[in-house]
Amino acid sequence: MKVLFGTDGIREVVNEKLTIDLAMKLGNSLASLFGSEYKKLYIARDTRNSGEVLEMAVASGALAGGMNVESCGVLTTPGLAYITKKEKSIGVVISASHNPPMYNGLKVFCEGFKISDETEEKLEEIILNGLLKYCDYRDIGRYIEDSSKKEYVDYVVSLYKENIQGNDLKIAVDVGNGAAGAIIDDIFGELGLNYTVYQNAPDGFNINENCGSTSPQTLSKIVKEEKYDLGILFDGDADRCLFIDHHGNLVDGDVLMAINALKLKAQERLKNKIVVATIMSNLGLEEYLKKNEIHLLRTNVGDKYVLEKMLQENATIGGEQSGHIIFLDRSTTGDGIITALETLETLKYFSKSLDDFLQEIPKYPQHLENVTVKDKVKIMKDIRIENLTRKYQSVKGFRILIRPSGTEPKIRIMTEGSNKETIEKCITEFNQLIQSIDNE
Repeated sequence: MKVLFGTDGIREVVNEKLTIDLAMKLGNSLASLFGSEYKKLYIARDTRNSGEVLEMAVASGALAGGMNVESCGVLTTPGLAYITKKEKSIGVVISASHNPPMYNGLKVFCEGFKISDETEEKLEEIILNGLLKYCDYRDIGRYIEDSSKKEYVDYVVSLYKENIQGNDLKIAVDVGNGAAGAIIDDIFGELGLNYTVYQNAPDGFNINENCGSTSPQTLSKIVKEEKYDLGILFDGDADRCLFIDHHGNLVDGDVLMAINALKLKAQERLKNKIVVATIMSNLGLEEYLKKNEIHLLRTNVGDKYVLEKMLQENATIGGEQSGHIIFLDRSTTGDGIITALETLETLKYFSKSLDDFLQEIPKYPQHLENVTVKDKVKIMKDIRIENLTRKYQSVKGFRILIRPSGTEPKIRIMTEGSNKETIEKCITEFNQLIQSIDNE
């Protein structure tokens, strides 16, 4: 069982659980585990004040282990993933994504993909058992600064140069004071888009603060007041993207997957006519895709499970409501900038606005209830939970999902359906049953 790595790398409060010592040990363990196969470690970071010192620590550990290091500076997570794929190497992204600035994280990529649980366990064994490797002084690695970022920028521009130019939409872009701000002008500007960037004054502490994809109300107000055609939101490391329509309404990942899947199908890019989403995606997405002869496959919550299913089923597109969307023929991970450009291309391809699509795609009301408990494992194993779940699963046009939180002592109850009375009755019954079992 993993101790240091969570569902998306190591992510903790800086100088509490995520220390400089731990970052150095991770860099050294990468040199120890991968040094014979890969000669260079690429490092990228977002705009948090702790990013540079953590980068120095990771780099020092790897260099001391005999591995060369190249710093990509401030760059998005998908940007680093692309570089490791192109260069057939490994890399570390220093970012806590959408989390507040006191957090940071260390995410390891190998040839474009996040490393497996098994590889994370091997790294943990090296770190926790003190099996660090320090090479002879003559073999210490070389450090290179910021020479690969342009490779990613040029790649993205090349994908959309022909199909997106001439787009006359007036666009507001909120980069969340994060990593997207370092490259957005190089990409959107080169493509000739009519855009204005907001929340691009990072000070090390304001990443995701009342801005970006976790706080869409800031850009929503701007879009309405300044009469933009649409808005685009990124999170801190730009692996997520959401849209705002011209009325200021949030357009989530389900809608973006739906409309882009239609275009992929028309372009004959949609392999096997499949879209992969999680169990949290709205039933309306499933109905809309089915109407257009596209099959929806669901996975557990988490982009790693989405990618796993996509690779198994040879699917082109998959993602989450949060806007973490993977276009597997374009990127090996969720890429907010690619999601934004694919969506702009889709609107141009069909000569439709976001409003037009929103009127076509049904959306069932969803309600999420969190119940704090003492023993979530005991509750999830209780047969009464299974029986009550089965009861509501038989209700037509209604969906129920009961799952334990991965990080908190809570049971999450997600209901979805058009009948408000059924939703309220269901939540009340589960609430009472969960608390009863927890108190036994």
